[in-house]
Formats: sequence, structure tokens, C-alpha cells
Amino acid sequence: MPNNSDAAKRHRQNLKRRLRNRSVRSRVRTSIKSFESAVDKKDKGSAEARYFELVKFIDTAAGKGLYHRNAAARKKSRMHKKLKSLE
Repeated sequence: MPNNSDAAKRHRQNLKRRLRNRSVRSRVRTSIKSFESAVDKKDKGSAEARYFELVKFIDTAAGKGLYHRNAAARKKSRMHKKLKSLE
């Protein structure tokens, strides 16, 4: 339990942020899985559409501070490499 009101407020804020971050991170992971399944099926059109959606989610998460910008760039680069492997 927090010992003063400042600590209590910080605890409440952290709980809210944790829930928000969890949903954003979950959306990114789900998007990665759907992209990778499209790549596995060798469906280029679907994979491209899912790639652009994935990039949007990753950029949004990086903008909120959920991922470091270099980590976000690395994720996007790896997914782009998989997309290029279809050609």
C-alpha cells in the first residue's frame, strides 16, 4: 500500500497505463501473427495489407513510448524482410 497521497496517485496512474499498454501490445502481437500467417500461406496481397496495418500499429506503440524507436524500427525491418521474401 502507498504511504502517502502522491504515491497513491502514482499507483493509480500506473495501473491505468499498464492496462492501456497491455491492449496496445496485444494488438501489435496479434497483427504480427496475422501477417506471418499470410506470409506462410504465400498470399502476397493479404500480406502487404497486413504489413501496412502492422507498421501503423508499431508506429503508434512507439509514439506512446511502449517500444523504443530502434526496437520499433527493428520489428518493422524484420517484417519487411519477410514480405520481400515472397517476391
